[in-house]
Amino acid sequence: MSLTLRVYVPSHPLIKHWLSVARDESTPTVLFRSAMTELGRWLTYEATRDWLPTTESEVQTPLAPCPATFIDPEVPIVVVPILRAGLALLDGAQALLPLASIYHVGLVRNEETLEASCYLNKLPEQMPPGTRVLVTDPMLATGGSSHSLLKLLVERGVDPALIRIVAVVAAPQALQLLGADFPALSIFTAAIDEGLNDRGYIVPGLGDAGDRTFGT
Repeated sequence: MSLTLRVYVPSHPLIKHWLSVARDESTPTVLFRSAMTELGRWLTYEATRDWLPTTESEVQTPLAPCPATFIDPEVPIVVVPILRAGLALLDGAQALLPLASIYHVGLVRNEETLEASCYLNKLPEQMPPGTRVLVTDPMLATGGSSHSLLKLLVERGVDPALIRIVAVVAAPQALQLLGADFPALSIFTAAIDEGLNDRGYIVPGLGDAGDRTFGT
């Protein structure tokens, strides 16, 4: 069976609202940070809808026994924020996945070649089979940073079909790159924008997500 990259743009009004707040150039840093947290929360909710492993059990209510469904604690769940902008979505994601392990990976883009290089890698050497990985990367522009991270994850035994990327804005160029090499991947983004400018920034986008989050 052939695989095709799955890209989801949830229509939830709260996602649309917070995306609009984040896009507005007049939004101050503190409110921008809140918008990113909320986008991290709601996009993670959408991304984990049919992705989290569950186990069936039974609980005793005050009145009677009742069937119960729980998140399976035996299946590892990992969140990987791509530094530094990925940290902007981490609080929202972690609020929904409080028991997830967090592994930081730092990737920086060369502004001339637009290629990503790794300056920090806190991933374990190997991940258990079946590990679910949620990647937070607000801006999928060229796709180079996420592509580099996905290669690192696959080298450590992660199945691309169990990886989900949470982004705020994506460009077609990034989706094309990721889809070509990781067709089993799923991406959840608040918007797919029209393209990139000559500096590799998403247009209309929302500017530099890292700078706007941290006020730099």
